[in-house]
Amino acid sequence: MPSHHWAKNFTVTNDDLEYLSGILLEKETPLKIDILARELVERRLQQEADALSKRFKDVRMYMPALSYAVGEKIMFPELDHALGTVNSVRPGANPNYGNFQVIQVSFDDDRLPTKEFATEFANHRLNDASENGYVLPGANELTADEIMTTSKAVIIHALEKALRADPELVSVAGRWFPRSLMLDVTSGGQLHLAEAVLDVADGGPMTTDELIEQVGGLGKAPHELQVFSMNYGLSQDDRFDEVGPVDTVLWFLRRLEPPEVLTTPTLLQYSPLDYDPALLSEETRQLITEIDDEWSDFGSDDEELEEAQITINYPHRRSGTLPLNANMRAIFPTARRTPRVFVTLIDAQDGEEFFGWVVRQERYVYGLKELFRKHRLPVGAILNISHAEEPGKIQIEFNAHKPRTEYVPLIAPKDGRLLFEYDRRSIGAEYDDLMVLGTDDLAAIDTFYQETQKARRSLNSILHNLVTELSRTSPQGTVHAKTLYSATNVLRRLPPEPIFAALVSNPDFEHVGNNYWRLSRS
Repeated sequence: MPSHHWAKNFTVTNDDLEYLSGILLEKETPLKIDILARELVERRLQQEADALSKRFKDVRMYMPALSYAVGEKIMFPELDHALGTVNSVRPGANPNYGNFQVIQVSFDDDRLPTKEFATEFANHRLNDASENGYVLPGANELTADEIMTTSKAVIIHALEKALRADPELVSVAGRWFPRSLMLDVTSGGQLHLAEAVLDVADGGPMTTDELIEQVGGLGKAPHELQVFSMNYGLSQDDRFDEVGPVDTVLWFLRRLEPPEVLTTPTLLQYSPLDYDPALLSEETRQLITEIDDEWSDFGSDDEELEEAQITINYPHRRSGTLPLNANMRAIFPTARRTPRVFVTLIDAQDGEEFFGWVVRQERYVYGLKELFRKHRLPVGAILNISHAEEPGKIQIEFNAHKPRTEYVPLIAPKDGRLLFEYDRRSIGAEYDDLMVLGTDDLAAIDTFYQETQKARRSLNSILHNLVTELSRTSPQGTVHAKTLYSATNVLRRLPPEPIFAALVSNPDFEHVGNNYWRLSRS
């Protein structure tokens, strides 16, 4: 579908902004940018139509059947809409056609010679068209809907840029309104009341409508303006945090948000480590994709995913979080600006609900501690994440079975080393046997982690310890790369790429095939 010439390079003038401000003033209602964009497109079309009407005022279309007088302006559609003026009128001189008149016309375009045309001539093909049926040259045949369909992104981008540059206009939750016409929500104490309401609600979340109702409203102004003004007031006050997903505004009291949401848990804090991607073989890259760490460069990405499967590593199990990798980002709600998004998590085993928080910038979802503890899920447990039947809620599911005794590697810090001892544990969920880990002393691991960080222990040193200890349990004296990834993350948060690259680049380690490694025997 063709677009209009000005839509392809859309610009917004000060006159346009004044026009839109007038619309907002007249309606007394904040409007979304796509509505404002459409108003502007319709105005442009009307301006063009008015300009054409003015330009062609008193201009008649040439039709042989009609009569014309000296001095009249005529347009000739058959001559590429040329404009001319009638200089003279005389009787026709051909008896074969009966009575008719001939007009002499000089054209506005000097390149066209003066010509004569028959008038009051009934039998002519050009008479089949109506004088009002012609489209004026330059008239736009596209509708506002068609222009918005083809050029919406360009128009809205230009308009948003212009709106944000205007200090007199304010945007809240995707809507715009003049600053000077907003309601005052500070001097009347409404924000203090909102804080008290949220405090009673354990911090929230609450919608703006709920808060307005609880504080007694904001006078007799239109409801949309009350909501807009309250949203703006709350957004400018550090006591409040907007935590709703796209197109939903929810408010929470910042001081009552979990500390793990406001500050990334220590075990999840990732400091990028340089590595050479050329060291990673195709086999290794496939394993990296399989692990699908949230900080990986080679993870999968499916925006249409209905369900995501993830394996819990130690940092997330200990922190009560889920990794927000590419597939998980397709499942969990997003937001335009807020760094934290509130979400309800549902335990698919029994329907119990938990408060969850999506921290997109740091790539994790917080709120799983109780669920993990309740089901005694181990490091390496496999979870399936999907949308619940109720909109806005996320379902957490795993393949549960009657608990059975399994032999798993238990982490045991000792004398500055991380040791692993296989022992029996009762597990009632499906897990990845290459990533499963257990422990009897979390406090000791926490202490060892802190000591490792304080000593700034290198990745090569960590890997040497892990390969040495984990390979003791294998008859072949080998350890799988995925197991090394899982164990490394007990001591340092890293995606698999730098770990695997370190294995390849360090001669202390030897690859024996199928992603298995051992200490070099050379």
